[in-house]
Amino acid sequence: MTTSWVVAIDFGTAYSGYCFCVRSNPSDIRSPRWGESEGVTSLKTPTCILFDEDGEFLDFGYEALMAYKRIGQNNKRFFNNFKMQLYQKSISRNMMISDSGGRSMEAMKVFSESIRYLKDHALDMLSEHTCGRTFSASDVTWVLTVPGIWEPAAKQFMREAAIQGGLVTETDSSKLIIALEPEAASVWCKQLPSDGFISEGLDNEILEQKPGTQYIVVDCGGGTVDITVHRVLEGGLLKELDKASGNDMGGGTVDFKFKNVLRDTFGSVLWDKYEKQNPTEVQRMMFDFTTFKCAKKMRDIYIPCHYNLTTSTLKNLNIGSFFKDGQGVSWSDGSIKVSLSKLKEFFKESVDKIVQDIQAILHKPEIHIDHILLVGGYASCKILQNEVKEQFGGQCRIMCPIDAQVAVKKGAVLLGLNPMIVASRVSALTYGIAKGVPFDRAIHRVEKRRENKAKDYVYCDDVFHNFVQNGQSVLCDQAEEYMFGTINSDQTAMNFRFFSTEEPDAMYVDEPGMKQIGQVVVNMPDIREGQNRKVKLEVSFGLMEIQATATDMTSNEQESVRLDFMTQ
Repeated sequence: MTTSWVVAIDFGTAYSGYCFCVRSNPSDIRSPRWGESEGVTSLKTPTCILFDEDGEFLDFGYEALMAYKRIGQNNKRFFNNFKMQLYQKSISRNMMISDSGGRSMEAMKVFSESIRYLKDHALDMLSEHTCGRTFSASDVTWVLTVPGIWEPAAKQFMREAAIQGGLVTETDSSKLIIALEPEAASVWCKQLPSDGFISEGLDNEILEQKPGTQYIVVDCGGGTVDITVHRVLEGGLLKELDKASGNDMGGGTVDFKFKNVLRDTFGSVLWDKYEKQNPTEVQRMMFDFTTFKCAKKMRDIYIPCHYNLTTSTLKNLNIGSFFKDGQGVSWSDGSIKVSLSKLKEFFKESVDKIVQDIQAILHKPEIHIDHILLVGGYASCKILQNEVKEQFGGQCRIMCPIDAQVAVKKGAVLLGLNPMIVASRVSALTYGIAKGVPFDRAIHRVEKRRENKAKDYVYCDDVFHNFVQNGQSVLCDQAEEYMFGTINSDQTAMNFRFFSTEEPDAMYVDEPGMKQIGQVVVNMPDIREGQNRKVKLEVSFGLMEIQATATDMTSNEQESVRLDFMTQ
């Protein structure tokens, strides 16, 4: 059944939020404002969550942050920046992550409770927009965004966290769409008129009205920088030209460098004591820095210094004496002044890596880029924008949507309305199954030689039969069909074991780097045709999750599986 509403949750490293629209009016995408009760107004809320000492949920976002500041660390469990725990890590359902005090909790609980909060907030918001009508999660098509450069296991973890958080159930999981963040941003940007971008020399073009246009989307978040490459097809559909790339050099790395300078300035002992005793003030200082680093004008910035740093922590010491001349960070009438040149130093490592990753794409001879689109909250920083323009402005047009920080979640709504808007994707891995093939002594390892029960068929076991190779373009709206025969005439089932690897031409499923990602067993109860029986295997690769269905062509028995990338 088609739902009336689409809600897209942009679950970020530093900040999260959502957008929504009613299907009958897709041009009216709305987004709530956050933090008004705490004296701020923003389009997203901090991705942080607070539990009590028994692990019971207390609050999320600004409210969690402010409550944690008010009541301190005692007997409370505070988590922030926890999304990065899913980047380039071994992911399991029972993995643990640490709170701000170093105590562990199940990662699945931290993520699922965060998603549950955003879900409940969204349902309340829908009620406010419909004169108090009550909605349940099943009335909504949900879209949850994830970084494109995440491993499949991390994306699957988020799907399972969304199910535990109540977005959908296992039986109606088709109402949940996992969307790649740069892909969502691309979908949003391609339909924007020229006045929706910050750019020089704009004409009146709309990207989706120019088939053949190739562009790079650089989604600059707080944790990761996600890059995708698209070509516009007829009808405004998108074709991915290169598999997702990127790095972990998001805006948070700039914040980290500023914080390290403060620690070096005041000394690790004093600063660590201050941070432990006054987490509220440190959080506020970092919030101010995050805001000022994205100011519209590039200039020196001033971070207000809070009471306890200048009094109880330093006691009778002169705060100005901690700052050394020529370091780029100085004391200025109650504030910590960061010179523009020092601020640029904070950005350098991150910006250099982003430039390097863009260059790697532009150097590929088969790709001819017309535009580079900068999106995400970090993309609002002028230092980043200017460096990208300086490096690549002579080759292609550099564009940044006016509301860069909401491009992902607004585009995710459009993906919820039309999931097939991305026509094809590039596979990041090689996928296939274990298969028995006729044994060839000249090709196969002798230890893999097997005979069937009747000893009338000699075969090689554990051969890797690949369906799609690393880097191959795969259509999103069709399943590939394969036919397999039986080995034994009295065989009553066929077992398909699925594997993934980064290698494009692996031969056996027990080679290094091979990972079993699932299996499906289909019954074959009618054995009258012996070895003349066939099983049809249908596999969909272009979607966010790989699905497979095996059908015994004699009995029509059928089994399906969604492949599992997580360790148990």
